[in-house]
Amino acid sequence: MERVELTVNGSIIDAQQGETVLEACLRSGVYIPHLCHHNALRPIGVCRLCVVEVNGYANLQTSCTVDVEHGMVIRTEGEAINETRRIAIELMLSGHQADCGTCVKYLNCELQALKQYLVGDEIRVRRRSRLFGVTESNPLFSHEPNKCVLCGRCIRACHDLRGVGVLYYKSSHGEMYIGVGADPLNDVLLSDTKCRFCGACAEVCPTGAILDKFEFNTNKKRKESLLPCVHTCPAEIDVPRYIRFIREGDYAAAMSVIREKVPFPRVLGYVCVRPCESECRRGHVNEPMSICRLKRFATDHSLNRVRAQSISKQSETGKKIAVIGAGPAGLTAAYYLTFQGHSVTAYEAMPEPGGMLRYGIPEYRLPSHVLNLDIGEIIEAGVTIVTDTSIESTDMLLAGGFDAILVTIGAQDGVRLRIPGAKGENVFVGAEFLKAARTDSPIAPGNRVVVLGGGNTAFDCARVALRLGAQEVMLACIEPYDAMAASKDEITQGEEEGVRLLTSASSSRIKREEGRVAGVEFLDVTSLFFDESKKPHFETDEDSVHAVEADTVIFSLGQRLRAGEEFGFVKTETGFIETSLTGSGATDREGVFAASDCVTGTDKVISAIAAGRKAAQAIDKYLGGRGRLDQEPAPGTELPLQLDIVDGFASLPRTAPKFLPPSERIRDFRTVESCYSENEALSEAGRCLQCDLRLQIKPEKFWSSY
Repeated sequence: MERVELTVNGSIIDAQQGETVLEACLRSGVYIPHLCHHNALRPIGVCRLCVVEVNGYANLQTSCTVDVEHGMVIRTEGEAINETRRIAIELMLSGHQADCGTCVKYLNCELQALKQYLVGDEIRVRRRSRLFGVTESNPLFSHEPNKCVLCGRCIRACHDLRGVGVLYYKSSHGEMYIGVGADPLNDVLLSDTKCRFCGACAEVCPTGAILDKFEFNTNKKRKESLLPCVHTCPAEIDVPRYIRFIREGDYAAAMSVIREKVPFPRVLGYVCVRPCESECRRGHVNEPMSICRLKRFATDHSLNRVRAQSISKQSETGKKIAVIGAGPAGLTAAYYLTFQGHSVTAYEAMPEPGGMLRYGIPEYRLPSHVLNLDIGEIIEAGVTIVTDTSIESTDMLLAGGFDAILVTIGAQDGVRLRIPGAKGENVFVGAEFLKAARTDSPIAPGNRVVVLGGGNTAFDCARVALRLGAQEVMLACIEPYDAMAASKDEITQGEEEGVRLLTSASSSRIKREEGRVAGVEFLDVTSLFFDESKKPHFETDEDSVHAVEADTVIFSLGQRLRAGEEFGFVKTETGFIETSLTGSGATDREGVFAASDCVTGTDKVISAIAAGRKAAQAIDKYLGGRGRLDQEPAPGTELPLQLDIVDGFASLPRTAPKFLPPSERIRDFRTVESCYSENEALSEAGRCLQCDLRLQIKPEKFWSSY
């Protein structure tokens, strides 16, 4: 681009052909007040704050609309200039509510900053009252026309930047304002327009006239509120980016985006509990995005099997790391440490790797071939996995030449209540029952099964029992129905398959006849709360004893750490491995780290993966690295400026999943839920608000930054 020279206030600055005077001055550090101008929008020069003197021009010129020319001589300050700016800012302030102290934009308002720069506290005109009310009908934004200064930024963002075009200048009772719909006399509901809820209008608004409703929540950082799908994901997967790749038909790239943060992209498409969806901003419009199902579609339809090979590895460090436990946390850490140049060996006591992914989640939820594909790519990346091997001592590994050890042995022992009859035949814990179901020797459940517990694992046990031949299965828990820990999907599917529920009930005794289980006695729970450690506290009605017939009882009340004493770890009061308060996962043993369920107790799969990644960062730093694990194997993608116009976008329904009929599900362990078809996935991906597009709009800098 051709370089030109300007003389500004007596000094020569460089400019580029095609720039405006305002752009050239701001880029060179010469501040010119402005409000209607925004770096992402075409200039229109209506605010008159950016006026300057240009030699050869008779009148003051708006610097945002004058292109630079070589040799141009410009003055940005002067009596006439300052007076014009003073009049312009006072006209704006005359119709603007004087409530800076209570406005959530206080100290972050461009108009407020300009007022201080141009006139300080001197206002020569009286403020006039405006009669507009605050509009809260938009589910994501608040609109307060009385704070609007009619700069037109929002209109240009809506029409020119995004190509949607639902905002217009309007008039009511002699007052101009900005509203929805082309009819100057009538507004319409935003949900009845083609609004894409992209938020560009709120992003460029210089005052508090258009605000994101999350601006009123001061507990979160702005980016966390803007991209809740990313920041509620424990692994912080770039959700909008991979959904955009799906919309573009590049499923391999979508999978690679997921793999940037997790080495189990396929597994998560089947079993993630979807914390991202609970906070999805699309859910405030009508229904949240089906983020997890789109993840499964991308990974099921990606033909790319060698992405791990395309990620560049760091130079070999010569450091050796042992990982005890080849579950999701251990294999995640091993995967990322391998790319840091370390040699990693994972030891697994079971015949096959995967940990609770393989032995704790039923086949109908997570097919073995899906898990094997992800683990296969971890092995392809260079991780060595040794199975059928129990590690008895970390000292042995350190003496064997390992420089660091990560313990991810999980929490494998199920909890039994200390009630009469809990010991003996036909009483099991959920972990051993589910593990046996994934082997060639499943436990025969009998005809009548009672599962004690209300979480997802309890429903897994109940649904597996049905598939193994149980005729009647009841799930009993202390929580009321609407407070059960299990996901809504698990509850619904379990009930569809015939699982009966007994809620607000505490088991008091397992009845036995001649040593065999005959039933379970319960008391009604009258009050219940959980303390900070999630321990339940409840009261029962001692006169409400009632019994349920059963010949098998399965406890599914949480899990605890089985091993640890042989490693010599310090344990917490709750019986898990104690690690450093810094969050590094370091134990009291030099060079030995611990992560995931053996530290925190049982948690979500995605949380275990995130814990493994965090442990990998800490270990890499311990071994002299920088702990930077981010890899970007996925190709870049240009963020679109303009959005597709979709009729009825606000009401587009969530693409419904498809399930096998309940009568067919319980016959075997086939996958219950079908993957989206391509048309269904593209339709669902098209519902995304693409909240990350906001990040491409750079905020205007305040005068104090120049």
